Amino acid sequence: MENPTSRWRHRLPRTPGRWAAVVAALAVLVGAGTWTAAAADSKPSVHRHDRMMKMNGVSVDTSYFTTGGSERRPAVLIGHGFGGSKNDVRAQAEKLAADGYAVMTWSARGFGRTTGEITLNAPDAEVKDVSGLIDWLAQRPEVELDAKGDPRVGVTGASYGGAISLLAAGHDDRVDAIAPVISYWNLADALFPNGVFKKLWAGIFVSSGGGCERFSKQLCEMYERVAVNGKPDAAARQLLTERSPEAVADRIDVPALILQGQSDSLFPLGQSDAMARAIKDNGAPVSVDWIAGGHDGGDDEGDRVQGRIGDWFDRYLKEDEGADTGPGFRVTRTGGVDSTDGAALKRGASSATYPGLTSGGRKIPLTGAGQQPGAGPQGMTPGGQDTPSNGDQDAPSTGGRDDSSTGGQGGGGRSAAAGGLTQTFRNPAGANPPSISAVPGIGGGLSQLSSLGVGFSLDFPGQYARYDSAPLDSTVHVTGSPTVRVNVNADKGDAVLFGKVYDVSPDGKQQVLPSQLVAPYRITPGEQGKPVELALPAVDHEVEAGHRLRFVLSATDLAYASPAEPATYTVSLDGPLTVPTAPAVKTAAATLPWWIWGLPAAAAVIAAALLLTARRRTATPAPDAALAGVPLQITDLSKKYAKSSDRYAVRDLGFRVEKGQVLGLLGPNGAGKTTTLRMLMGLITPDAGEIRVFGHAIRPGAPVLSRVGSFVEGAGFLPHLSGRSNLELYWQATGRPAEDAHIDEALEIAGLGDALARAVRTYSQGMRQRLAIAQAMLGMPDLLILDEPTNGLDPPQIREMRDVMIRYAAGGRTVIVSSHLLSEVEQSCTHLVVMDRGQLVQAGPVAEITGSGDMLLVTTAAEVAEPVVEKVAALQGIGSAVPLGEGHGLLVRLDGATAEQLVSELVRLDVPVTGVGPHRRLEDAFLTLISQGSA
Repeated sequence: MENPTSRWRHRLPRTPGRWAAVVAALAVLVGAGTWTAAAADSKPSVHRHDRMMKMNGVSVDTSYFTTGGSERRPAVLIGHGFGGSKNDVRAQAEKLAADGYAVMTWSARGFGRTTGEITLNAPDAEVKDVSGLIDWLAQRPEVELDAKGDPRVGVTGASYGGAISLLAAGHDDRVDAIAPVISYWNLADALFPNGVFKKLWAGIFVSSGGGCERFSKQLCEMYERVAVNGKPDAAARQLLTERSPEAVADRIDVPALILQGQSDSLFPLGQSDAMARAIKDNGAPVSVDWIAGGHDGGDDEGDRVQGRIGDWFDRYLKEDEGADTGPGFRVTRTGGVDSTDGAALKRGASSATYPGLTSGGRKIPLTGAGQQPGAGPQGMTPGGQDTPSNGDQDAPSTGGRDDSSTGGQGGGGRSAAAGGLTQTFRNPAGANPPSISAVPGIGGGLSQLSSLGVGFSLDFPGQYARYDSAPLDSTVHVTGSPTVRVNVNADKGDAVLFGKVYDVSPDGKQQVLPSQLVAPYRITPGEQGKPVELALPAVDHEVEAGHRLRFVLSATDLAYASPAEPATYTVSLDGPLTVPTAPAVKTAAATLPWWIWGLPAAAAVIAAALLLTARRRTATPAPDAALAGVPLQITDLSKKYAKSSDRYAVRDLGFRVEKGQVLGLLGPNGAGKTTTLRMLMGLITPDAGEIRVFGHAIRPGAPVLSRVGSFVEGAGFLPHLSGRSNLELYWQATGRPAEDAHIDEALEIAGLGDALARAVRTYSQGMRQRLAIAQAMLGMPDLLILDEPTNGLDPPQIREMRDVMIRYAAGGRTVIVSSHLLSEVEQSCTHLVVMDRGQLVQAGPVAEITGSGDMLLVTTAAEVAEPVVEKVAALQGIGSAVPLGEGHGLLVRLDGATAEQLVSELVRLDVPVTGVGPHRRLEDAFLTLISQGSA
């Protein structure tokens, strides 16, 4: 990349009066914070400074990380993902600070402790807040400046945080470099692609924000309008577009490292393609990196991604000419399976420049090839076999010839005269049953399987058109977005279709949908009857010689809204399938023996099946009869972070839970609570230690897990069904007998009353939460695990949730609840386990823990200034001093000093003390317990 660094350092401000605005903004920045140190092995100690900043009508919760010293250094802002908070990016912030940056993190509006409504990065809200943070950085003596009030600053973040990096660069000319990760360019295109409503992702988006009421009124009304109609309107598109980076596309002209996920049905590769083209057109250096993971799960390549971001900032913020910013384009490719743990093996491919999505197009003829009349769904079981209801096999492709004797396509019809290129199928009434591709919210299972060459998708007979190629005479590596031209007609209204390209094995029994991706299309009556070019999902996927490519247009898809009215569609091809091959992209040499990359297909299928069923071929310890009556015992449990040999998410954890207890699992974000719960539920495997539930060792898929119910990341309900119908459908999916569900008993405890007969879309957030808890209670499990069950609830709803937990445990069952609401934990829990940085801090009855420690509440006549707080915390015999969040005073933990000595020192420091006394609430005990590690 030959753009001189100086170009990006000395751009003139766009707004003549900016410095006056800076001064005005600084006048409203107020807050108090505390310093803590984080060890970083051989690197300098990193200090963290927390403060609430009041600006633009809200209080923004921030953390500032530096290694101390007066030397000036560039700054980096790190935004968090939607539904998260600043705590999610703490580890990345500490690493960048240790590498010589001044780093600031913050919680966006409506998340964490930051106040205000969620406006989805509106220019006058979240984006303006970021400019306020840059104002603050400009006043720091240790931050490098390009001009007065203009700090040298980069911005990065994932998803929502990635979008704010792009928007900040477009709205504030002081931003010097960006590195957005798995983000969006146009949110309207992401949620309403080609005029089709991405209903499941949109619902998850709103739910993870805490419910519609947490958003601005305008956004909430827009979402509810589109969700009810099932079709986005022009006003909805405009509302989301004006808050998207695309709205300031011509103003984003800084070096951009764009990292996008291949396993991502929310923000697919087309979003990063649009941002790369726009920023490059503005003359800025751009590098594009397609990582293995994404919003649908998979490997996020955290260490490699963060390393590349660090290198990018070294080059464009530190002006380090020797920093390796990497190739113009890189993609992570999967090949084979690691024989030690069943994980997919990965290696990189790259080219000097970004090829886009259509480079090296290869035209592949297609012909119609359908199922026999009455055949069952075109889909794959976990083992990779077709599942026709009558046992018929797909008609094989014969070098592009059409065999008219095969009859109708998928239960529909096709034209023999047209060589099978014209096919007719139907959109079913109510759009049910829908085809299945990606299923948002279930993690990376399906997309990970597709990367291993195992298909898991479903198309129902009579609801799709299908076209196959002849067997390929050579291997084709698709890198980009395939295209095809079609003619579409509907007997009424719009035609809503879902296009996908399968990789089909030589025997036709196995089909793989790369990354489980589909592309939706709304074809209006004005567009019907004439050729329309469809851009299919962008992927990086190798199709082996002898395999066929299969193009499918389906009338439905589970993740999207389709018309409820039945309709008949007629589709005809108007040319071949064009697949991009990006010939300039070369795969790196394998670093492992050749035979690993050439594992037989059967071995890949077996390994993938093991992943799907979550069972490992390891000997399971025998049940411990002495623990048969103990709901949970954890012994020396440890789990390291991915690709780390010495960083632990959980380390040497041990505790025991008895029948009838309501146990509160407490700890700051990053303490290891969720990792512990995921290991407890068999979702991930510990590196060391043991978990026993009723005496049985927990392994993925362990039978004893049927005695465990869980509510961890929220439940995704079908909004048009009633509450009871949702629960019945969920229980049917478990395959267990209906009489074992105990639906009525679970619903009685949840207390939903007559609401059970209503559609879930009419439920309040509190009712949805209670329905989710009822779902976790189905089968009346002996051990119930609840992770943040009160998120998004108002005080009366929280009180109801507390009663639900108490009632459930009253029958001798056990409840484990992880929550940040300490006052609720104090009222509802009988016992506590407190964790910090992956380790056990204390465990025992609530009364015992709240009675321990030596915490004093110091009330004052005025707010205590930040420098004074730091002086108090540094006094001999004082463990910590924390200012009260909303009032005048301090929480002081004694560590050897007496109350009298404390008062004497406070008077000496001119602190206007009005009272000193013991403070024994759970909140204070909690702060005392964790103050050593993460104050």
